[in-house]
Amino acid sequence: MTPTVDDPQAHGLTRVGGRPPLTEYLRGVAQRKDFIVSLAKFRIEAENQRQRLGMLWIVLKPILNAAVFGIVFGILMASTKSVPDFVPFLIIGVFMFEFFSACMGSGSKSITSNQALVQSLAFPRMSLPISVVVQKFMQLIPTVGLLMVFLLLMGHVPNWNWLLMVPLIGLYFLFCMGVAFITARLTVHLPDLTNLLPFITRFFFYTTGIFFSFDIRFEGNPKLLEIVQYQPVYAFLSLSRELLLDSDPLYDVRLQFWPIIAVWSIGLFLIGVVFFWAAEERYGRVD
Repeated sequence: MTPTVDDPQAHGLTRVGGRPPLTEYLRGVAQRKDFIVSLAKFRIEAENQRQRLGMLWIVLKPILNAAVFGIVFGILMASTKSVPDFVPFLIIGVFMFEFFSACMGSGSKSITSNQALVQSLAFPRMSLPISVVVQKFMQLIPTVGLLMVFLLLMGHVPNWNWLLMVPLIGLYFLFCMGVAFITARLTVHLPDLTNLLPFITRFFFYTTGIFFSFDIRFEGNPKLLEIVQYQPVYAFLSLSRELLLDSDPLYDVRLQFWPIIAVWSIGLFLIGVVFFWAAEERYGRVD
């Protein structure tokens, strides 16, 4: 079909804000990796530069969270009586969960809180949720290092299982990226979802065994234990504990967690990429 004079493509023009094919779109995202990393670093500096302790808050916040939950659930509610090595059990749960909750919370606002940037510049909007997850990942790495130091001080001897935390965190990164893509688009279509996400995060917090052990609490209900292991956040937290803790048979590494988290991570990441890309043309609109 021969293009007409009124056809913009006849003059080499393309529609502003149009959605390119997925492969071309992803190439555009990859070309902006320096922008993504710089934006992530800028956010970290902006969050801490006005505070006296500065970057130290990156590790202080999860430590204080773990301390508060340790006092409430470990002392006041006596959870320490049922969970071996309760302190490292709790710290691992809090540190790992913080990454998920931060990616979901901040990722969901990555488009809506940057409307001026989205409407004024042409770039793949996927760069924004990616930069949020990269930022949270940069903050996760020192906390994981601090976690290793805590475990050493508490008498846990490093073993080869500790090295498996590298692929585990890599899969966790993909999983949280998928979560950020999906929530970033949903809050554009459904702004009220921003008010619901804190409750969703709280639900995950109380149902993933942060401060109690499903294996002990529901040892008489093997069917429930079989079902709950397919909950992805629980699977990530449980496998992290089983890789890092070696003082009790409770923490024998269950290999079935690996295919579960691999399917969740890769699957949710791919779904999130397509889901976010499909609405690329809507992110800069005012309607």
